[in-house]
Amino acid sequence: MSPIDPVALTADLVRCPSVTPAEGGALVLLEDVLTQGGFTCTRVDRGGISNLYARWGRKGANRTFGFNGHTDVVPLGDEAAWTMPPFGAEIKDGYLYGRGSTDMKSGVAAFAAAAIDFVNETPPDGAVVLAITGDEEGDALDGTAALLDWMAANNEAMSVCLVGEPTSLNVMGEAIKIGRRGSMTAFFTITGVQGHAAYPQQAKNPMPAMARLMDVLSSRVLDQGTDHFDPSSVQVLTIDTGNPATNVIPAQTKACVNIRFNDTHGSAGLTAWMQDEADKIAADFGLRIEMRVRVTGESFVTPPGALSELVGKVVEAETGRKPKLSTSGGTSDARFVKSHCPVVEFGLVGKTMHQVDECVSVEQIGQLKTIYKRILTDYFA
Repeated sequence: MSPIDPVALTADLVRCPSVTPAEGGALVLLEDVLTQGGFTCTRVDRGGISNLYARWGRKGANRTFGFNGHTDVVPLGDEAAWTMPPFGAEIKDGYLYGRGSTDMKSGVAAFAAAAIDFVNETPPDGAVVLAITGDEEGDALDGTAALLDWMAANNEAMSVCLVGEPTSLNVMGEAIKIGRRGSMTAFFTITGVQGHAAYPQQAKNPMPAMARLMDVLSSRVLDQGTDHFDPSSVQVLTIDTGNPATNVIPAQTKACVNIRFNDTHGSAGLTAWMQDEADKIAADFGLRIEMRVRVTGESFVTPPGALSELVGKVVEAETGRKPKLSTSGGTSDARFVKSHCPVVEFGLVGKTMHQVDECVSVEQIGQLKTIYKRILTDYFA
């Protein structure tokens, strides 16, 4: 069959309004393209989320190279601020515009095009798998996690996996992600007794206790960083009381903090630390402090080895830059894949992701397909 044009495929995907959790036609389109390319496709929908599993080659093959990515996108924000149609996929001055063009429909198009061309031109001794979700930008409970659960139940497996998220800040080939920090958010509610500001002895003001707690948490130096990670960070995101009166002591105040943590910590230990500090301050002030924690992902790292070396050599050969091994950024679905097989991330420059007028270099889309295809060639060589 004729080579797949990754730019045209990116454009077709961008025209699908797949704002999380809407499928928007993106996975239907990919299933059709991949099926025509010789892949066996299975929809793995769960919890109202659409997911697609595609495999070329024998189940249980000795070597299976996997790609992972997502077709869902974040909301548009202020649509009136867009100067280009957000789902128009219009090309101007060498850039393709549209929501999801960078994060990460171009990455999905590039690895789908590379995989189809590769297996049809030089069928490998092994298998190639594409695990594509429609729920990475949302809660991610029924996205890649659902795909991996289905794979385990159906004796499907990847030997290694490359996640096609944007990985570079400024120029193509800057970085390969070999891990990610953990992320968790703690929500605090402190309840006191409302009263008149002139008669504080008849009230219990929760504000000083919250100020103390936020100071204690944000002032704590958690670590100095590790071999692969920057120092962990505690950030106060909000303190909300909603008190418009100048003569009323409020009855309740709320706050939340976010912690991005390296491989020195786990969420359980950090939760215990915050609970201990909250309990001490509650006792000091004679107030009730409630804490609720949401963990987005644990810290992980794929130690430098065969997979990162393979990807690094190809990236350097194709871009002329030796990529650094990075763990920066937020969370990605690699946090789920890391329990299944070795995983790294490599993709385009992510400078405009989630922004108004999100766009991607047309030249880079073709370059990324070339890199992915060469990775497959070298892996199965």
